Amino acid sequence: MPTIVAGGHRLDLDTVPPADPGLPTVVFLHEGLGSRSLWRGFPRHVHAALGYGTLSYSRWGYGASDARPGDWPTSFMHDEAIHVLPEVLARAGQTTPPVLFGHSDGGSIALIFAAHYPGSVRAVVTEAAHVMVEAVTVASIAEARDRYQSGELRARLTRHHGEGTDSLFAGWSGAWLSPAFRQWDIRALLPAVRCPVLAIQGRDDRYGTRAQVDAIVAGAGGPVTPLLLDHCGHAPHAEQPDGVLAAVVAFLTNRS
Repeated sequence: MPTIVAGGHRLDLDTVPPADPGLPTVVFLHEGLGSRSLWRGFPRHVHAALGYGTLSYSRWGYGASDARPGDWPTSFMHDEAIHVLPEVLARAGQTTPPVLFGHSDGGSIALIFAAHYPGSVRAVVTEAAHVMVEAVTVASIAEARDRYQSGELRARLTRHHGEGTDSLFAGWSGAWLSPAFRQWDIRALLPAVRCPVLAIQGRDDRYGTRAQVDAIVAGAGGPVTPLLLDHCGHAPHAEQPDGVLAAVVAFLTNRS
């Protein structure tokens, strides 16, 4: 698969050009334990439905990208949004404002980017984005750490992250579970997010509640379309792909 160097590290990515040069590209930003490969076929379905280009990549430490040893700073999502993502877009040849589609941590990264570069984003779609730290999130990550140590979760993640799995999980969970991270909060940035936002949340998400969507609706500086899905957990695009695809198509078509 093709790679680029951004932020000083080799990153694995996949791109599909738009069906028409005038159409935008959707940039997919994966979750905290995700990777480019874990989007599976969803980007292709978006391309087939809209003709938009797609770009997905594994962040540093994830998937087939360079491994990331050592502790992670609590600023890791800000660092990605403000410094790395602009370089990814430039090196991938993106010259027009993209749509950012972020899942979980990726949704937070999308919102931070949109706040810092308000003229550089056409629209944002978030799934299970975090804008503040909830007790349920911390408890579920602590539970995931226990499952990782028992071996079951480690085996699943190794299929996507290979030899870097242990350092990835230690760095990511260590940052989220650190006492300093309890103060992480991006609600003050939301008024600077002026592009349209589709904020998706599963009602059965163990890693966050509708309070995250309510905060985005209340705080964003542009129009927000909330979408709360019944019988859905942390990964709406994987659990309810048809409904999420239809909502994304309707949202982006209305922005054309």
